[in-house]
Amino acid sequence: MNLLYKNTNVNFTSTGKGSAVVLIHGFLENGSMWKEVSQELSKRNRVICIDLLGHGKTGNLGYIHSMEDQAQMMKAVLNHLKLRKYIFVGHSMGGYVALAFAKLFPSTIKGISLMNSSALPDSEEKKLSRGRAIKALKKNHKTFVSTAIPMLFSEKNREIYLKEIEQITQEALQLSPQGIIAALEGMKIRKNQTSIYKTANFPIQMIIGKQDPALDYESLLSQTKNTKVKVIEFPDGHMSHIENKNELIVALTSFIKRCNQIE
Repeated sequence: MNLLYKNTNVNFTSTGKGSAVVLIHGFLENGSMWKEVSQELSKRNRVICIDLLGHGKTGNLGYIHSMEDQAQMMKAVLNHLKLRKYIFVGHSMGGYVALAFAKLFPSTIKGISLMNSSALPDSEEKKLSRGRAIKALKKNHKTFVSTAIPMLFSEKNREIYLKEIEQITQEALQLSPQGIIAALEGMKIRKNQTSIYKTANFPIQMIIGKQDPALDYESLLSQTKNTKVKVIEFPDGHMSHIENKNELIVALTSFIKRCNQIE
């Protein structure tokens, strides 16, 4: 399905019936990453997958796509679908977008599951790293993407999931460099959202890959201290929907059930 938002085409899917569950993909990904997870969750829920700005089949709005820009676009899609309350599952950058959305529209959220994501802003070191990534991307788009994707998996899984890595890489190579840069610029300026962990009146789940090369394990744990955030740990990397797919589906099914019981 498509929606014209600010003269930009937004691509999304909606399957199943029941409470609304919005699956938000991460950087260099698109809504199709959720295919197998969506098939399971849509048996009991209405599952919406939205291609974020500059990703998948959704166009670009500008040089920077802030997390708030992404959230506003998603709100337009959810309004179009006449949905008022929803559970979010956000992978990596998708988690940043979910938290930005919760800050903008807190009364609409029934729960947030952060999968391999963080509520902290970029450190100064990480901002410099994103700047280097933008330079590398401008120099050679294909090399940047082909190098970045395997590094999201735990070391041992880079051999095991060669086929999946190749597919993700091919899809990411279809993205325009402008869209990738806009996402990097947006992540670089994102806000500290850890206050949501303490103030939210909805359940929050954090899914951590213990061998996630993209996020610091101890930092993720420390964010959740003295909060009601429920932490679930998997043994592998950043791509839990592939590396720990079955365990992830169990964890999300349980979390969605919990959110619906509280409502």
